[in-house]
Amino acid sequence: MVNMFTLITGYPGPTGFGSSSTAEQVTQGVDASRLTAIVTGGASGIGLETARVLALRNAHVFIAARNLKAANEAKELILKDNKSARVDVLKLDLCSFKSIREFAKQFLALNLPLNILINNAGIMFCPFQLSEDGIEVQFATNHLGHFLLTNLLLNKMKQTAKETGIEGRIVNLSSIAQVHTYKEGIRFDKINDEKEYSDKRAYGQSKLANVLHANELSRRLKAEGANITVNSLHPGIIMTNLMRHSYFLMRFLNVLTGVLFWKNVPQGAATTCFVALNPKMKGVSGKYFVDCNEFEPSAFTRDEKLAKKLWDFSEKLVNSGSEFRGVN
Repeated sequence: MVNMFTLITGYPGPTGFGSSSTAEQVTQGVDASRLTAIVTGGASGIGLETARVLALRNAHVFIAARNLKAANEAKELILKDNKSARVDVLKLDLCSFKSIREFAKQFLALNLPLNILINNAGIMFCPFQLSEDGIEVQFATNHLGHFLLTNLLLNKMKQTAKETGIEGRIVNLSSIAQVHTYKEGIRFDKINDEKEYSDKRAYGQSKLANVLHANELSRRLKAEGANITVNSLHPGIIMTNLMRHSYFLMRFLNVLTGVLFWKNVPQGAATTCFVALNPKMKGVSGKYFVDCNEFEPSAFTRDEKLAKKLWDFSEKLVNSGSEFRGVN
């Protein structure tokens, strides 16, 4: 497992990679030409770098993004340096159940295989607001949107894995912020409580949910015998558009901590690409990764009862849609 020494120094962990490794380095020699991947939030930041490197390794990549203009610009950027890249764009707004269902419908209508689903997109430290479905926006976007998307695409992934014999991989991008949540872990009865809302703890709650979702889905797929792994990860601290609601705070911390903890974008996408493509990850499921190595997350993430409760709660919310207005 990775530890504080490797986190600070960038010294490689057991996998041979560490915090200074890049996405290209951790996928060197991988041939992904038989693979189709979806990357949410692939229009910018580490999502774009993830999409670029998967395409570089010959995967057929779908950039799923809310801003189609930015997504198409990202596609052109990838094609500029890699003219043989297979990259497509589909609209996806993770803050809208309607948009998520429309995305899944459009993708499934293409009748393509689906080997890799990278749940990368997210928002961070937002002022309190509700999604169009009436749910606190960080929980709705970061967790529920990906929960619904994964459920809608899961049968396609099972079918692909069965027909091709190629292991499917689902990757949830969480954050080290999963340790900084509300004292209950997940505030099931206060998701929409504006009075006690904390933008930082609400973000931590949504990132905890990402890990719990991955762990519970992994257990369910293992029980089925499905040839699909599910893992979660902390990509590192990177200055991207995700931090637009806390830019000055992050700039201050960047100056304060210097290069010890911060990554550039190619380094930030490394753990995602490692978990999604590297052969060393074959058969590994239900784990949490930092700097391309397994890491032990918070006690909340190991609580199977909490994970099952979150699963049932999430199913209720995505099925009730705009009728939900939360319990305060």
